[in-house]
Amino acid sequence: MVDTSQVVDVALARSMVEPLYRDLTLPTGENVLTHADGLASILREVRDDPDLIAAAYLFCVPAVIQNSSEWIEKSFGPAVNGLVQELGKVNELSRRARSENEEANTHHQVEVMRRMFLSMCQDLRVVLLKLASRLQTLRWFASSKREGADRFGAETLDLYAPLANRLGIWQLKWELEDLSLRFTRPAEYHDIATQLDESREARIEFMRGAVLRIRELLKKNGISSDVSGRPKHIYSIWKKMQRKHLRFDQLFDVRALRIIVDTVEHCYQVLSIVHENFPVLSKEYDDYIAKPKPNGYQSLHTVVTDQAGRPIEIQIRTRAMHEFAELGVAAHWRYKEAGNSNGATNAEEQRVAWLRQLLAWGSDMQHQHQPEGDLVLDDHVYALTPQGRVVELPRGATPVDFAYAVHTQLGHRTKGARVDGTLVPLNTKIETGQTVEIIAGKVGQPSRDWLSSEFGYAMSPRTRNKVRQWFNAQHTAELISLGREKVDKELARLGKTAVKLEDLAKRLGCEGVDELCLAYAKEEITQTAIATAVQPPKPVVEEPEFQVRAQRKPTRKSDVLVVGVDSLLTQLARCCHPVPPDDIVGYVTRGRGVTIHRADCPNIRNMSEQDHGRLIEVSWGQGSDSVFPAEIFVVATDRPGLLRDISEVFMKAKQSIVGMNSQKVRTDAHMRFTVEICSAQSLSASLNAIRELPGVLSARRS
Repeated sequence: MVDTSQVVDVALARSMVEPLYRDLTLPTGENVLTHADGLASILREVRDDPDLIAAAYLFCVPAVIQNSSEWIEKSFGPAVNGLVQELGKVNELSRRARSENEEANTHHQVEVMRRMFLSMCQDLRVVLLKLASRLQTLRWFASSKREGADRFGAETLDLYAPLANRLGIWQLKWELEDLSLRFTRPAEYHDIATQLDESREARIEFMRGAVLRIRELLKKNGISSDVSGRPKHIYSIWKKMQRKHLRFDQLFDVRALRIIVDTVEHCYQVLSIVHENFPVLSKEYDDYIAKPKPNGYQSLHTVVTDQAGRPIEIQIRTRAMHEFAELGVAAHWRYKEAGNSNGATNAEEQRVAWLRQLLAWGSDMQHQHQPEGDLVLDDHVYALTPQGRVVELPRGATPVDFAYAVHTQLGHRTKGARVDGTLVPLNTKIETGQTVEIIAGKVGQPSRDWLSSEFGYAMSPRTRNKVRQWFNAQHTAELISLGREKVDKELARLGKTAVKLEDLAKRLGCEGVDELCLAYAKEEITQTAIATAVQPPKPVVEEPEFQVRAQRKPTRKSDVLVVGVDSLLTQLARCCHPVPPDDIVGYVTRGRGVTIHRADCPNIRNMSEQDHGRLIEVSWGQGSDSVFPAEIFVVATDRPGLLRDISEVFMKAKQSIVGMNSQKVRTDAHMRFTVEICSAQSLSASLNAIRELPGVLSARRS
């Protein structure tokens, strides 16, 4: 058994892989041993970790040796083997996730890939390996002048450079960005490079001098501080020019310096010392301590110039402010990457902060799988479609959840699934990095079992909601079909089969035929409503000519006085059933005398201008003991004895029921009575009595 406490022999790792890699090349064309040497060199600059550097040399061993895991672990220990195997998975995942269709590489998709990458890396050093490997690839393209560098540069700017930025791995970030800009925008890169009047080495030397001078000034004034600085790299300059629409000569922070002190008082003391010893560009001063940024960021920003007039941006903050800016909600990546958090979740921010701390604390922390407390690092899993698209899912998600996340219709049509090429049950839990292929039918037919938590098919609330929507839509379609069949039968019964359903829907206030059929199936529209709607409009008759004469006493037969007409036939309208003392009006018909309507009858209100000339003045007679039919509509919760109780009300009022129709709508009874009454007052008393009955919801005259 390997003693893991012993330091891994890096030289042994290189000597063992040298014969294996001699004639082996990567897809880019770079020799594998050359890549491994460059990778190891980059990692040595970041951290002195023998396990990490040994893994850098062994990264391609699984591609050339079968059962490589056992061989690596036996020779170099489980830690190195774990790094190599995990890096292999990440490389394979990156290859599959790199879509051939450039349009698929949307901003959201890149962000999800970044989260997936973080989620897979249980050991932070795998992230370092991957970032360093990409930097070596870009360096090789720069030295070899081979074609294809632009594609790698674009992917680096989208995925790897922001990841290095988020993790605070500044040693790799700036070079990844500069080389990527050089490959993707060569003209703009060289334009900025030529405007920088010094080489990078000269600029670095200038910053060293500025740092030493300020350190001496602060030390002389008894202020303990950390002073650091570096010239801005070309990509950072280009990014700011693009974001703020500035020319190169308008930039004041090509050279930047940061001063960290113990207290807020020291911040302002340092600011005073800097302003006393350097020429100040006053318009470039910002006090984010007195007035923090909305995200809580605090610091003093000022711009001074050196003896040659070159501007230097200086940031002054306390250690607490610096820690908050680097690891808190105001972390550098939150406002540098397009001005927002790119949809990062709180759990992801916590994970990034933790990974940064691991990088600073050292290898002994790598075995701690989460920080202290109950922090959940990531509650998502990331799976791939066969085409390489990354799909973000809640932890515990199944192939059914995956299908609905890709497309709702694919979810409806799901019949089976393959995970990494193997057929699996639809309630299988998906893990990060797996490729899921959905087997779909031609027609959507979800299962009701998917809604049951007992079977575990759908873990995502979004999935369950989509399934419910499908079944609701099917139920609605069935009701519409049933309603159409019932409407057709009703029209056939009325002998109105020639009526267009579109016209009928419009007459009944429905937006379309489907709404009409659905309402009829739900019994929201009655047979009476349809029968009334299909009645033909009354024919237009020429206005009759008659002379207005003196009012005569009405006959006993009608009990209605008609102004100026002798022995004119009268009848009560069936549409509104007027009763004394309703306000009434007469309508002269052809061949049927005068029809008496209530003055507020809808048929009178909606009468055409031409028909208004046929209205005449009428009034009720005096001392009449006649009875009049009235329509009463009652809605009540259906129960035994309901009809008997309503009938007793009419019986006590000595009102005869001459007609009755009843329909059951769900749990309610809709009842329509035709009752003979002598006056509106007696009708009102009966309605009040009916409303007092148990279960009655409403009672009104119709």
